[in-house]
Amino acid sequence: MTREMKDCGIKWIGEIPEEWETKPIKYVLNNRGKKNNPIKTSNILSLSAKQGVVPVSERIGGGNKPKENVSLYDLAYPNDIVLNNMNIISGSVGISKYFGCISPVYYALFPKNKDDDPRFYNYIFQTKEFQRSLLGYGNGILMKESSNGNFNTVRMRVSWETLGNRMIAVPKVDEQQSIANYLDHKTSQIDELVSNIEAQIAKLDEYKKALITQAVTKGLDPNAEMKDSGVKWIGDMPKEWHLVPAKHLIEIKKRIAGKEGYTVLSITQSGIKPKDITSGEGQLAESYANYQFINPGEFGMNHMDLLTGWIDISNHFGVVSPDYRVFTTRHSQIDKRYLLYLYQMCYKNKIFYSLGQGAALMGRWRLPATNMMNMKLPVPPVDEQKNIADFLDRQCDLIDRSIGDLWTQLTQLGSYKKSLIFDYVTGKKEVPADFRKEQSYEK
Repeated sequence: MTREMKDCGIKWIGEIPEEWETKPIKYVLNNRGKKNNPIKTSNILSLSAKQGVVPVSERIGGGNKPKENVSLYDLAYPNDIVLNNMNIISGSVGISKYFGCISPVYYALFPKNKDDDPRFYNYIFQTKEFQRSLLGYGNGILMKESSNGNFNTVRMRVSWETLGNRMIAVPKVDEQQSIANYLDHKTSQIDELVSNIEAQIAKLDEYKKALITQAVTKGLDPNAEMKDSGVKWIGDMPKEWHLVPAKHLIEIKKRIAGKEGYTVLSITQSGIKPKDITSGEGQLAESYANYQFINPGEFGMNHMDLLTGWIDISNHFGVVSPDYRVFTTRHSQIDKRYLLYLYQMCYKNKIFYSLGQGAALMGRWRLPATNMMNMKLPVPPVDEQKNIADFLDRQCDLIDRSIGDLWTQLTQLGSYKKSLIFDYVTGKKEVPADFRKEQSYEK
């Protein structure tokens, strides 16, 4: 039997089942707002859109350094919904399994009615439609929606007063529980598929890195006679190859534009691309007159950050940051594609990193020009360089196509998961009767 629906009058929600209500969040959830002073716990919790709520020791990736004085934190209890008030719009929300202390920019929410299911409300906060409904209500740095529907550069603080007044659709307790059970079941299946696909991508990335490393340091002939290169990161190399300092192979260019009006280019891991300086995204300069020229066929290198920086050959004429390094080959005995594969491998294998200097913890680990130019590189005969580059072009294209297909699957799964959650937390789809009979929720 088709359930009766009604227009709830809230744009982002649309129609809901006839028996559901709409309520402000503050009518169904409390903001705990309880300080860890006097200190009740030293278990610092971290929150991210990918991991949810975990102890800071289990956090993957970067993040702010935890405060030493834990009395400055707030408290969160098991089954609290933890939200980052600076990143609610991007989906930084999760259910805590722990008693611990959280950043004061987080909210720890719990149901006013002890029988309500916090998982149901947590799923509401995860919907793209709810997140979009907050646009215009936050204070802070603006953001832009990307092509996949996610929001980038999100630093929009949403106050509890504002969040608490946002309207949501609320079913009876038993339906909250059945929806949460069903979504737990379905999203865990999706997450398992996502994990498997991510593992496949990681394996392909590793295979690609190993393939390039082998080709540019050992060549393509498995029967080639080898010799010790004397360089640790190269090891043995073909007997006919030579070690040549980079200063004999490349020439650094530094040509300041002197005026604005040229196409501004960014060096990214997907190529050197024109930058939209009108979007407000990313780092912007007060003036681009002091930027340097780069021509098609020249190398552009972000040598200021040897962890996330990159190097590529430009297909465009334009200007890049004066902090970047622009160079070209000195003569025809070095194939640009071979050299590019070699240098990109040096990024991937952190070979440049070992030659860098600066403040690594601040993301400013740079490669000085002297170290770069004195670096000895393996150089095959030019015909062999071209053969290696041709081989890697073909193989890397096949690998990249496979990775691209897997990323498409990830995007589709992400969209499906979001739409699934939205349909059930707004009642547009009803939990199957046979599932409701099989499941029970233990608080």
